[in-house]
Amino acid sequence: MSDSVGGCIRPRTAVSEAEVEALVRGICFKTGPPRLLGVEVEWLVHELRAPRLPVSPERLQAVYTALRAVPLRSALTVEPGGQLELSSLPAASLTECVRSVSADLEAVRAVLREDGLALVGLGHDPWHPPRRYLRQPRYDAMESCLDRTGPGGRFMMCASASVQVCVDAGHEEPGPLGHVRRWWLAHHLGAVLLAAFANSPLSGGHPTGWRSTRQLRWTQIGAGRAGGPPLDSDPRGTWARHVLDAPVMCVRRDGGPWDVPEGLTLREWTRELVPRPPTREDLDYHLTTLFPPVRPRGHLELRMIDAQPGDDGWIVPLAVTAALFDDPEATETAYRAVKPLAERTLGLPAPHNPLYEDAARDALTDPELREAAVTCFTAALSALPRLGASTGVTDAVAAYRERYVLRGRCPADDLLDMPGGADRGPHGRETRS
Repeated sequence: MSDSVGGCIRPRTAVSEAEVEALVRGICFKTGPPRLLGVEVEWLVHELRAPRLPVSPERLQAVYTALRAVPLRSALTVEPGGQLELSSLPAASLTECVRSVSADLEAVRAVLREDGLALVGLGHDPWHPPRRYLRQPRYDAMESCLDRTGPGGRFMMCASASVQVCVDAGHEEPGPLGHVRRWWLAHHLGAVLLAAFANSPLSGGHPTGWRSTRQLRWTQIGAGRAGGPPLDSDPRGTWARHVLDAPVMCVRRDGGPWDVPEGLTLREWTRELVPRPPTREDLDYHLTTLFPPVRPRGHLELRMIDAQPGDDGWIVPLAVTAALFDDPEATETAYRAVKPLAERTLGLPAPHNPLYEDAARDALTDPELREAAVTCFTAALSALPRLGASTGVTDAVAAYRERYVLRGRCPADDLLDMPGGADRGPHGRETRS
């Protein structure tokens, strides 16, 4: 493969195993005082008046063409199944982040309404089977790769949506805002966030037995692809080793279908150099094919939160997460609240451990997760005014705490309470593939 620069073809330079490790160590944890915040909001796109009806690819194509002409501050992307994603710019405050993304969403919804479509905040499509909208070599290869672990990959690609919160990695030095502590906290607090915001109990119109079926789908695609590394005092080293030992999803080509090797890790590729030597561009792409619940990208990307109901439901997990990571007092409270939960992981990386499984299946009906959530939401509420949050944001978090957290509920329970949901009950647990 090669890059075209100024009309000239520049060969891509191969990277060695040692170079890969050094690059990953250098780019995945950018340390310093926590100052920036970001959010990525994914949405299912449904018919405005009849959401159970599938939207044709032609209509999706037309509306996405129209959206690309709309000036937005956030980056707009389309996921393989036609889900829509807005990714904010790094914001200097929670208020700035909320204001910017809210304005973009208002503009997007106006375009969708003109064509009778709507954004729907659900972590997993409750009615439709996975159907791929994008036909590109990247997604052809992804589908072929993930099919080897069962149907979960197609559901993940085409029928899921999330709220992903991005926080700075933290200080180089130890302490509540140090990057080692924040890396540990992200994984264990992540189980609490998963449980508190679970919003995907249905698939094919029936309860799956999991309040976050979306998290179940991610777990089903395997630890090498969607798992995190072991947690220790050297996040850079453990993540670099995880990247090297993770399976290569595909080997890209300039033309034609991409190769989808089976069982080839990046470490093996750097040693064996077949079907061709890996390059820096291959490393950059490989990093995008790993989907752990916490992904280091210079900052920390928390990926375990289901898409939320309502136009502004995404603001609550963003605000809670920001408060618990960037306010020192709230951070210390959250750390103490989730520390007892660590025993339930049995030392296994997330999400393939009992703690994440319980959070995805039982959510806040689990007494320990509920207790931790109450403590964390209370700490977040105290911290939000110190972070300059608006009254509207603080009130939304308070209302969520009252409606769900204090009652041991999550949005998934509302769906199960609807006719045809809880009257059948969340039984008949889906078997992992």
